[in-house]
Amino acid sequence: MKKKVMLGMSGGVDSSVAAYLLKEQGYDVIGVNMMLSNDNTEEEKRMTEDSIRDARRVAEKLDIPLHVLDFRREFKEKVIDDFIKEYAEGRTPNPCIVCNKFIKFGLFFDVAEKFGCDYVATGHYARVERDEKTGRLVLKKGESAKKDQTYNLYNIKQEQLERILLPIGNYEKDTVREIAKKIGLDVHNKKDSQEICFIKDNDYVRYLKENSDIKIKTGEFVEADGTVLGKHNGIINYTIGQRKGLGIAFGKPMFVVDINAKKNRVVLGSNDDLFKKELVIKDVNTIPFDFADVDEFKVYAKVRYAAKPSLATVTKLSDNTAKVVFEEAQRAITKGQSLVMYDGDILVGGGIIDDIL
Repeated sequence: MKKKVMLGMSGGVDSSVAAYLLKEQGYDVIGVNMMLSNDNTEEEKRMTEDSIRDARRVAEKLDIPLHVLDFRREFKEKVIDDFIKEYAEGRTPNPCIVCNKFIKFGLFFDVAEKFGCDYVATGHYARVERDEKTGRLVLKKGESAKKDQTYNLYNIKQEQLERILLPIGNYEKDTVREIAKKIGLDVHNKKDSQEICFIKDNDYVRYLKENSDIKIKTGEFVEADGTVLGKHNGIINYTIGQRKGLGIAFGKPMFVVDINAKKNRVVLGSNDDLFKKELVIKDVNTIPFDFADVDEFKVYAKVRYAAKPSLATVTKLSDNTAKVVFEEAQRAITKGQSLVMYDGDILVGGGIIDDIL
């Protein structure tokens, strides 16, 4: 009897080729297109309709069933509400990581069980392999270095890996497009999405103004010692490391080095002030080993997706928090973002940046 797998299908080329590969491997594939966010503009409605239409066309072409499931309530509660709360507190969240934790590798598992599926699958560029020494499954970077998506997947649990299939993890992006073209999928040249899925124009300040009750108050630009430099236009307009758009000429380059939501202050400083070595992370998850079993370990870590991994020592502080000390100072470490850890190609885990020391 064929093993049954539930595949998330966005209508993009990656999940479409994943569907084809799973069928070729002999799985009974059930496609699911997830409705996640409310569309507030005509452009957003069009993009959602296009996604569902493209997913349906691929499903028909490959002769697999497709279910369109409405997860908008759960997505708002877990992802959007958290996004708004974090910005209100002067932090910069990563909603994709939250979505993967609670929706794509959380709620999706629950739905798969209801459908009687043995596995869940996605079009992520990452690989699941077994470590012969420990017997545990590990998550490794995708073959396509430019498209590797392990940074967003560090919250996956060991027991989940036993049921996750990532069919395109061993392929380069160009190869995935070639496969799609070869088998006659119209989405072979469809553009990759770059923006946050529920903010189609990537203007998060506009989104927060229109979709939250955040009170945007003017406040003070200050130096680290408290010296007042001028007025800011509301903390949601600023991110750590920002130089442009401050609205004031200071006579020298000034950067956002901290945001104090309680005092409604934006702290400015020099570029040198942005470099820090030590931080604290919370909600820590590790994959190759249980975090509870270790006290200290070395990894290569990065403080944002595009950063280069740098050597660091991780010291456990509690069951789900740790202190991280980099050998080399990192620029613009940002509260609310994720620190993600690697051992070569292996994803060790990660956590939310909670404090900078």
